Amino acid sequence: MSTGEHTGVTEFVHHLVRWLRRLMPPGQRLDRLIADLEAAFAGRPELLTAADCHAVESLAQVHTRHLELHFDADATADPDTRSHGWPPVDPEQVRARAAGVREVRRLADGTFALTLDTLDPVEFASPYMEAAFALARGAQRLVLDLRGNGGGDPATLALIAEHLLGDDAQALSEVIYRDRRRQWWTRTRPAGSAVTQDLAVLVSSQTYSSAEALAYHLQARGRAVIVGETTRGAADHVTPVQLTGQVVGLLPEATVIDAVTGANWEGSGVIPDVACTAAEAWDVALARSV
Repeated sequence: MSTGEHTGVTEFVHHLVRWLRRLMPPGQRLDRLIADLEAAFAGRPELLTAADCHAVESLAQVHTRHLELHFDADATADPDTRSHGWPPVDPEQVRARAAGVREVRRLADGTFALTLDTLDPVEFASPYMEAAFALARGAQRLVLDLRGNGGGDPATLALIAEHLLGDDAQALSEVIYRDRRRQWWTRTRPAGSAVTQDLAVLVSSQTYSSAEALAYHLQARGRAVIVGETTRGAADHVTPVQLTGQVVGLLPEATVIDAVTGANWEGSGVIPDVACTAAEAWDVALARSV
């Protein structure tokens, strides 16, 4: 039976495993993931359902929190034979949401607050980030709210980090793919242009992916106090794959290693310095003595 048609549960898991072997860096984590999937879903010829996809996803997320499976019973798409990467974003949609800049505030006490809901591609997000950080100059302290941020472009992450980590270029991370490695750095900025005020970063259990990376990198360098809830723990880079006619997967293709800690937040999440509920995080951050 073709994976372009309705697919049995075991057949689907075998197909998923083949993709994971193609995409993920080799190692014990991949081996354990595959062993668990094959053991749990052996002998299941019945047709795959949304509930089955959820069960496969839940087991896989024990090993890689970013793996997602999206099932549409009415879809008839052709399965991918290779990874095409992320589709381009619609610039009009990016402009409509101001590249994820939901709110910028200067409070009467001198606090600058920036709420970011996503990290859109840097070529579109850069003007919004530059404008937001221009408003941070002269503030008494900074609050970066990532409680609802689902992640996005690592290049936008690096752009934000360079505004906050100082004028000199700094290594952020190394991303390890199956067949290559890539380093992410901040760029050197004009002298005195980075913002240096006390910084609190607000996070929640909904802070995800590259938004977690931003909080983690800032915390690891002692640049920010993290306030709120432990984040979701999704450190892998993922790519979309049409697995069957009915299932799109977000599959891990790379592991992130922070340049300072030599580790990441996969599975554990970013652990706040000041723990509180997401709803309390704003008030708790403002109550901190600076």
